[in-house]
Amino acid sequence: MNGVLHTLWDRIASAQPAPPAWVVAVTGLAALLLVLNTALWRLAGQVITIAHEGGHALVSVLSGRQLEGIRLHADSSGVTYSRGKRHGPGLVLTAAAGYPAASLLGAGAAALLAARHQTALLWLALILLAATFLAIRNAFGALAVLATAAGVFAVSYFASAAVQAGFAYLAAWFLLLGGMRPALELARRRRGSRARLSDADQLARLTGVSRGAWVAAFILTGLAALALGARLLIP
Repeated sequence: MNGVLHTLWDRIASAQPAPPAWVVAVTGLAALLLVLNTALWRLAGQVITIAHEGGHALVSVLSGRQLEGIRLHADSSGVTYSRGKRHGPGLVLTAAAGYPAASLLGAGAAALLAARHQTALLWLALILLAATFLAIRNAFGALAVLATAAGVFAVSYFASAAVQAGFAYLAAWFLLLGGMRPALELARRRRGSRARLSDADQLARLTGVSRGAWVAAFILTGLAALALGARLLIP
């Protein structure tokens, strides 16, 4: 057992060779297709929803609130429940953490890839997915997280270094580009039945800062993460 663990740790901690430039370009284009194509987004967008709700959950715990659970739905929506004060910085930070989460994760993934740690990135993703799974409170959400984790595990444990690199770059690009889509959709959405339930409207009510300002902050954060991530990923 110790030998297996030692071998696994060596795989995770060691640096891997950088992939060819064409792999970086092709995975970037593939990620863009996943984001822009509506049919593909219905499935792939669940990953962004997991990151979004995971961001709410993590910050709620870090800010001292009591996390009650996460629910994910088939229409790529989700909700995170936490208990605590109905005002104050903890609730503001929790509400603000969702939309930037995928983009910031993408930037972090790009930094790991720039340091040639593709395998470490995949195993870190598994740890984050496992933590998210513990907070899931509905069957569809559990299935979505388990399916995502199973795909990541299969690549990280069974695939060759070249396949792992391609998958890791695709994941980083998808988080960076996919993190932008919900914020842009929120900007296009007028105030209505669903817009009133958005994070931006909750933040406007909590802080007195306009909904539009919060939407702009989400978009600018995503753009900054995309610019940084692209600079790290493109050789």
